[in-house]
Amino acid sequence: MEDKIHERVILAGCQLNESDERFSYSMEELASLTKTADGEVVASISQKRDRIHPSTYIGKGKLEELSILEEELEPDLIIFNDELSPSQMRNLSKELNCRVIDRTQLILDIFAKRARSKEGKLQVELAQLQYMLPRLGGKGIELSRLGGGIGTRGPGETKLESDRRHIRRKVDEIKNQLKVIVQHRDRYRERRKKNKTFQIALVGYTNAGKSTLFNRLSAADSYEENQLFATLDPMTRKMIMPSGYTALLTDTVGFIQDLPTTLIAAFRSTLEEVKEADLLLHVVDSSNPDYENHQSTVNGLLKELDMDHLPQLTVYNKIDQIHEGFIPSSQSKQIKISAYDENDRHALLIKVEEMAISLMEEYEAWIPSTEGKLLSQLKGETILRELSFQEEEQRYFTKGYSLVDHPITGAIKRYKR
Repeated sequence: MEDKIHERVILAGCQLNESDERFSYSMEELASLTKTADGEVVASISQKRDRIHPSTYIGKGKLEELSILEEELEPDLIIFNDELSPSQMRNLSKELNCRVIDRTQLILDIFAKRARSKEGKLQVELAQLQYMLPRLGGKGIELSRLGGGIGTRGPGETKLESDRRHIRRKVDEIKNQLKVIVQHRDRYRERRKKNKTFQIALVGYTNAGKSTLFNRLSAADSYEENQLFATLDPMTRKMIMPSGYTALLTDTVGFIQDLPTTLIAAFRSTLEEVKEADLLLHVVDSSNPDYENHQSTVNGLLKELDMDHLPQLTVYNKIDQIHEGFIPSSQSKQIKISAYDENDRHALLIKVEEMAISLMEEYEAWIPSTEGKLLSQLKGETILRELSFQEEEQRYFTKGYSLVDHPITGAIKRYKR
């Protein structure tokens, strides 16, 4: 395995009209993102201002202070805690000696590192190219991708010409490739819809414990790590409810505040999977002091992606390490669990099954004992609550719940009394 090169990084942030606690958490999150990208934070500077300085993000005095700090610590990189405009990027690059990147580039870099599927890689590349386009020229954006290091992973290893036409052509090419992948996924989804399997999607802030829960509910092997954006490509696995009913569970990319707009657009198609869900499990890290902000960030992004209408169960995770000031939201259907606790997971499955039942219709039917295939389907494709054999009539009395538009509902109707 290759040795990780930890680049030395100075972080710089600007506190506007936000509380000290919120700003301090935002800077801590930037440090976590830097660590995820294999950077080592050697110093951090911040400034309180009424508004961002239009040409240099931070004020003149603070920029001089940063310049002195840079001389003293000789970092490889300075990362700013907001998205810098093309002119701010150019001006800061002139004033400072080392490379300058912003929060957006850092997130794009982590996504480039984490992408596994062809679609994930293409989407990251598309977002990076769209980010670069207005920022060509100036040493803030290195167009040669051969250097390695934070903010330089991504669009292949070819030297991107500083010609906008070249990048626009590349953007069109990627969009066409993505269109083909999306069409393929649509066909796959149509097939699933026809079979009408109950679909559940895990959503939540990055590092809330979605993959840990996903692995334990579905016995899958999604990448599970105490890192931001451990999962990037969505994964879908079967999940068996306590009654034996089979649902599909999808793990998704973690949400984050101030998610770059280029990424929201690029990952919209990844999250299309979630739009088809019958139920969202919104996982919240109850041990994080900023859990309320995380919860509202996710709900805000769901609204932006037109997914806020879907039934939702809030799963407060990491309850064994709960934050002392934690108060669950009073507005949502919720459950408190630790993903590692088997009893908690069972309680969650029961709650999920209850919510599934509320979206179904009840049935009672007498199925002849000759209909073995239908009886076996009832066990896996409906929530079966009662099954008893009536010997004199050689038939089974069945009672349970099924999805209204599931093919099996039509088959059951033939045997209703």
